[in-house]
Amino acid sequence: MNYQGLERTIGHTFADPALLELALTHPSYALAHKCQDNQRLEFLGDAVLEICVSRVLYHRYPKLREGQLTRKRAALVCEANLARAAVRMGLGSYLKLDRGEEVVGGRENPSILADTMEAVIAAVYLDGGMDEAAALVDLAMDGYKTSEKGDRDAKSALQEYLQALGEETPTYEIVGQDGPPHARVFTARVLRADGTELGQGTGARKQRAEEAAAAMALRALGKGN
Repeated sequence: MNYQGLERTIGHTFADPALLELALTHPSYALAHKCQDNQRLEFLGDAVLEICVSRVLYHRYPKLREGQLTRKRAALVCEANLARAAVRMGLGSYLKLDRGEEVVGGRENPSILADTMEAVIAAVYLDGGMDEAAALVDLAMDGYKTSEKGDRDAKSALQEYLQALGEETPTYEIVGQDGPPHARVFTARVLRADGTELGQGTGARKQRAEEAAAAMALRALGKGN
């Protein structure tokens, strides 16, 4: 596949185009074709993304405390925001998926798109260095704008709500995982300090499952959408 159009979109021409191809290779395709997938790049991209976003927020908001910066970062690096960035860049049309994943709408799947965005960030980092990766992150973050509501991710919002009631910080447990290795889905639950379950949620990562559980808890408590 020719990636010149995508390279123009992301603002980086690869010295090693195989890195970009790898970043676009979903585990389902890799399993079917016995080749490498993008999960290792996704792991690295997650870390590069966080440091790039953290650096921008640190300099942009010199008066914000750690907790406020953490909430802003969480709102920016969440699955939904990364998936929107991937859609703007057209990553879905370049994805290498197996037929099964294609049929069920994998090219529009927010979890797959978010993971691919992180993998592409890692590929740019390995190919061009931190400055090139930071430029792509700037593009993905689209001005680093977050709403006041968006600044409070579900886990932070739930913790703040319970603490306002005089309760301790809730705890999270991973209570299940399903699916093949290339498409693992985790189930998490969130508990009050007394062990009462507040909600459950699922996600392609443990952290995202916990976030979904917190969102469900907020809805059950009448504090969510």
